[in-house]
Amino acid sequence: MDLGLHYFTFTHPEWETTLADRLTETAQVADEGGVNLFTVMDHWFQMLNAGGPYEPMLEGYTSLGYLAGVTKNVRLSLLVTGVTYRHPGLLAKTVSTLDVLSRGRGMLGIGAAWYDREHVGLGVPFPPTAERFERLEETLQVCRQMWSENDGAFEGKHYQLAETINLPQPPRGTVPVMIGGGGEKKTLRLVAQYGQACNLFGAPGDEALETVAHKLDVLREHCDRLGADYDAIEKTMLYQGAENTDPDAFLKDMERYAKLGISLVALMPTPYENPVPWATRLVEDVVPRLSEI
Repeated sequence: MDLGLHYFTFTHPEWETTLADRLTETAQVADEGGVNLFTVMDHWFQMLNAGGPYEPMLEGYTSLGYLAGVTKNVRLSLLVTGVTYRHPGLLAKTVSTLDVLSRGRGMLGIGAAWYDREHVGLGVPFPPTAERFERLEETLQVCRQMWSENDGAFEGKHYQLAETINLPQPPRGTVPVMIGGGGEKKTLRLVAQYGQACNLFGAPGDEALETVAHKLDVLREHCDRLGADYDAIEKTMLYQGAENTDPDAFLKDMERYAKLGISLVALMPTPYENPVPWATRLVEDVVPRLSEI
């Protein structure tokens, strides 16, 4: 199993003067220590359960572009882009740029968006849920077209593009797409139809394990119905538990998730603490043992 590091908070001691240095050092520790995926959030305001809008938050793709320049190995993504935040043609271009400048380490993590306060606060339209999912599917279609030889028009219900020109193309010809969330009717169907990876929520305990197992069964059903290759989809998980209090218990938990097919688990630093020692402990103590699962 691989390890991901989800850098969801910039609230650290003396962040006003240390934010950039700690982000840089944490990413480099991860990059040199065998972490497979480094992600930041795509929010303008910090989430309420992590301190709210008056905590620091950097714009996501600017952050990833910076991280591409200070790392060499780790994959880079947002976890995840909100579909309402950027026009799909510009999003495809932005992600292409990240992939080119990182030499093929970019990934498009995307979802339907949910944080209405930051939309209202900054004057960005926030459509109803059903429309956001329609826009998500059209965005996935636009990205697929722009990462292809087809540079013609795109005509959708919500988006119309006269020319889908995109040069340079991503080094791999396309960019892997991770669709975040576990909605069974829409989100997991979109994973099966358009995605190369899913991202689910995990936690300690049997109930969370059973939930992930059920979500993967639903994903398999969508793949079977659509003729998609379930085994080719990377199954990732954002783990909402403390791995540092009992590493042995955490690793045993990961063995159970691995049997379900989860191949990458992303962990999050503790808010209000220096993330560099935390990341250092992960690469020294967890990555080697996790890689054996």
